[in-house]
Amino acid sequence: MDEPMFNVLHDTLSIKTSGKRMHTITREVAHWLAHSGAQSGTLTLFCKHTSASLTIQENFDPTVQEDLLSFLEDLAPEDRYYEHSLEGPDDMPAHIKTMVTSVSLTIPVQNASMLLGQWQGLYLLEHRAHAHHRQLHLCFTGLCKN
Repeated sequence: MDEPMFNVLHDTLSIKTSGKRMHTITREVAHWLAHSGAQSGTLTLFCKHTSASLTIQENFDPTVQEDLLSFLEDLAPEDRYYEHSLEGPDDMPAHIKTMVTSVSLTIPVQNASMLLGQWQGLYLLEHRAHAHHRQLHLCFTGLCKN
């Protein structure tokens, strides 16, 4: 039987968003993890954008997502004056929403599975009004199957 080896794995997930909303990415990340050989360690996700972000949030009741998005809209409304407005009225609010959320997540991994709580899911928050292709960098550090 082969002994697990310490390794660092890197990959990129491309996610097509459909405008302002929380896109669940739990399945895509779990699929990558299951096929990567990762066994036990730490998974870091990094969103390579300034107008989209990542979060871990409740995955059972969709009204949680509605309330969170509504809160972010109240925090950075599009109808407010912003100096930075070259890319449209949703651009600067998107930067503010990204700043107050996060562009990276760290998740423990054990037995080739993310150690998420029962009601936790991974989400990519698209803060812009239109669809985009978002790039998420994944980095697993830990023990891997040979």
